[in-house]
Amino acid sequence: MDAAARFPLPTRQSDVFLTEVHDLISKADVLLEALPYLQRHRGGTFVIKYGGSFMDSPDAAARDRVARDIVFLAAAGIHPVVVHGGGKAITRAMEKAGLKARFVQGQRVTDEATAAVVEEVLSREINPEIAATINRLGGNAKGFSGTTVFKSRKLWLEVDGQKMDAGFVGEVASVRVEPLRACLEAGAIPVCSPTALGDDGRIYNCNADVAAAQMAIALRACRLIFMSDVPGVLRDPKDAASVITHLRAAEVESLKKSGVIDKGMIPKADSAVQALRAGVDKVSLVDGRVPHSILLEIFTNEGVGTELIP
Repeated sequence: MDAAARFPLPTRQSDVFLTEVHDLISKADVLLEALPYLQRHRGGTFVIKYGGSFMDSPDAAARDRVARDIVFLAAAGIHPVVVHGGGKAITRAMEKAGLKARFVQGQRVTDEATAAVVEEVLSREINPEIAATINRLGGNAKGFSGTTVFKSRKLWLEVDGQKMDAGFVGEVASVRVEPLRACLEAGAIPVCSPTALGDDGRIYNCNADVAAAQMAIALRACRLIFMSDVPGVLRDPKDAASVITHLRAAEVESLKKSGVIDKGMIPKADSAVQALRAGVDKVSLVDGRVPHSILLEIFTNEGVGTELIP
């Protein structure tokens, strides 16, 4: 007679035990599903654009989840590099300083006073906060003002066929990879703001999506991930369930013409295509409001956002 027959557990206790074992087995299955992705990506560089309304959430747990996922990537042997935004915080700071925010084609018109606010908020407030959160959760992050790694050219906007001067708005022209590579080689996670230094020595405000893509290209990253507050590219912008899960670079232009890719999604999509053409293996667009969206996109078979491939 076996031990189970000789010493039977009460039925309810047996049921609880079996449920607990089943839960543990399910966790093991999740780890095994992640195994080939862990093996494939170990040693690779992932650039993560961290932006969206969840950055401003009063729920610190939401920000901690993102930071913890980044720490997980580093612990798994992946080299994460973070480029962050902070548009809403900039607008709040401008209002406090008596400055009025003005946007043209999604770009913040940036005079000298606004440029100073942008650098203060992005590089001296948000950047250290993100780095400190990663460090508090067991990671090793180092903050960089974008002015130390990004060089910029002035961006001229075209409005009604005319060039418009938007002030100190720039587009990333080059990336100084040496300090970033040194940071990565030391086992640290670079966290960069999207400001840049122009040839004139002035500070320029750059689009964080474009900056992240240029960072991925310069570092020869294998993956670029855009985190925002949308589920991905939506076939129907009014239907959050209409996510296009797989998208080829060649399809982007037609989706822009049809209006499927519009407004704030345009710089993400254009930057994604540029990164893919420059050698980045894959670009993902995920919803940062979904807990652990980075890990779900990278380490599961289904993913949770839009995956762009060459």
